[in-house]
Amino acid sequence: MLPYATLEDAEAALGRSLTAVEALWLRYSARMPDYLLYCHNILFLLVIFSLAPLPLTLIELCLPAAVSPYKLQPKVRLPAASFFRCYKDVMRVFIFIVGPLQLSSYPTVKLVGIRTGLPLPSLWEVAAQLGVYFLVEDYGNYWIHRLMHGKWGYEKIHHVHHEFTAPIGFAAPYAHWAEVLLLGIPSFVGPAIAPCHMITFWIWIALRQLEAIETHSGYDFPLSPTKFIPFYGGAEYHDYHHYVGGQSQSNFASVFTYCDYIYGTDKGYRYHKACLTKLKEQQGNGHLNGEVNGFINYGQKSE
Repeated sequence: MLPYATLEDAEAALGRSLTAVEALWLRYSARMPDYLLYCHNILFLLVIFSLAPLPLTLIELCLPAAVSPYKLQPKVRLPAASFFRCYKDVMRVFIFIVGPLQLSSYPTVKLVGIRTGLPLPSLWEVAAQLGVYFLVEDYGNYWIHRLMHGKWGYEKIHHVHHEFTAPIGFAAPYAHWAEVLLLGIPSFVGPAIAPCHMITFWIWIALRQLEAIETHSGYDFPLSPTKFIPFYGGAEYHDYHHYVGGQSQSNFASVFTYCDYIYGTDKGYRYHKACLTKLKEQQGNGHLNGEVNGFINYGQKSE
């Protein structure tokens, strides 16, 4: 709740006129408790998770031929019931685990200094903080994910997430409840290190969710804007991790690829890519017959 009753009060306190965005924020949040502003995160998570994967899901179910050239594991076709089951299971975790955690974690948010007042942060400040959050979260997520692929972690917890060997957008947060809690820790470390405005915090939660959905989409579209992000992993990178499954000791990164490169956990993936490149070159030169088509994409492995 802002300590200003009117627009004039806010401008007098800041010593300048409010921007259009600041005026809008004042009208929306002036009389709203900070706790309710923080609880917007739950709404954003539910809406983004419900709507963002939906268009591609509908196209895959109704018009599969339209997107089949971009599907990373083209032999895998899930029925509508599998999509619905995934959505239902994730929503159960959201309602009974993520929701209560969000509702009870507000004191921590206030403790680290996430603010709701004026002035609003500049675009440069928002971009810099988001960059820090992505890097910090990516590093923490890498090590938690890597530990999850140990014998105990995989058998007791992480195997749930790998039930989808060909991932789909709805399966981005599909995991054991303990994994959901553990992987939520790195997401909060960044804002704790570099406290931000609540709007920046909303943007961070939304972008991280959208990135996870895109990474688990199961499709590699050539004109995706994320391909222009340096060191970004993307759907193809993470799809390989799911395809290999429980034996995978490769591609643990959630967003970027620098940790896998530094610690050598992308060697299997790079070898795989090199072999595919060589096969495609030989096929393009006419050195291989049509039978190689079934092996160009790892998703077309014979069953």
